[in-house]
Amino acid sequence: MSLPEPRALDLPRTPPLRLRGRTFDAARPAVMGIINRTRDSFFAGNRHADLDSAKRALDTAVEAGADIIDIGGVRAGQEGEVVGPQEEIDRVVPFLAHARATYPDLALSLDTWRSEVAREAGLHGLDLVNDTWAGHDPELVHVAARIGAGMVCSHTGGLPPRTDPVKVTYGPDPLDVVRDVLRTLAEGAAAARQAGIPQDRILIDPTLDFGKTTAHSLEVLRHTAEVAQLGFPILQALSRKDFVGESLGLPADDRLEGTLAATAVAAWLGATVFRAHDVRATRRVVDMVAVIRGDRPPVRAVRGT
Repeated sequence: MSLPEPRALDLPRTPPLRLRGRTFDAARPAVMGIINRTRDSFFAGNRHADLDSAKRALDTAVEAGADIIDIGGVRAGQEGEVVGPQEEIDRVVPFLAHARATYPDLALSLDTWRSEVAREAGLHGLDLVNDTWAGHDPELVHVAARIGAGMVCSHTGGLPPRTDPVKVTYGPDPLDVVRDVLRTLAEGAAAARQAGIPQDRILIDPTLDFGKTTAHSLEVLRHTAEVAQLGFPILQALSRKDFVGESLGLPADDRLEGTLAATAVAAWLGATVFRAHDVRATRRVVDMVAVIRGDRPPVRAVRGT
């Protein structure tokens, strides 16, 4: 019997992301800690309507290894409170001001689809605008460019903000959703470049669950390597999402292990930024995948030497 000949791995890699003087890439993946200034987020463990609670969550996330903090003031889904632009500003800006004063070198991201909210937040050293609704407000990318922030370009299947998917289809071929994701992300990144945002501050996010069934999200996750071929760093926002819950038959409180499995797969396939409720666990998973891939050395390697 002939033995297989080992060969060097050809793993997907994307260009680096640069925020606030730091570089994130396959060797230095970034964990984006989530802090929601809401009373109604789908995961009860991350509701910080009280500012003091949000401040404590910030300290905890930084201590656990967060590189970026993503602050949100509105629940993504259609259930829950109606939140206008001024209330969203009132929720996120005091927190951003505190975070910038307390952690001057920490990258701060704002999860919003509203240009007026990003404009106000930009007064407090915002580093990234996380537009999870795929350019619904066409002015948002221009505001991000003017305040010197990076941009997250997303895919929602054309749905407007706070719309849950119902009877979503992309065509008869299971890969049609992947094709739509690739096209939309390429267009979003091109629009960000045209607005004046440097390429190394543009992230692309396949945005699982948004405008997708569980089957769609799983298909897109399997094809992360093709997303990497677009030539931008990839953000994967996988944390405790419904595609994990439906895959395993579990509620949000019990989705950590499934989330970490999806995180490891995405990291192996080329994603380098991970939005997470569970910062410490995610930090360890993505760092371990980076070592297994050979992108960084072990912290210690003395066994058997």
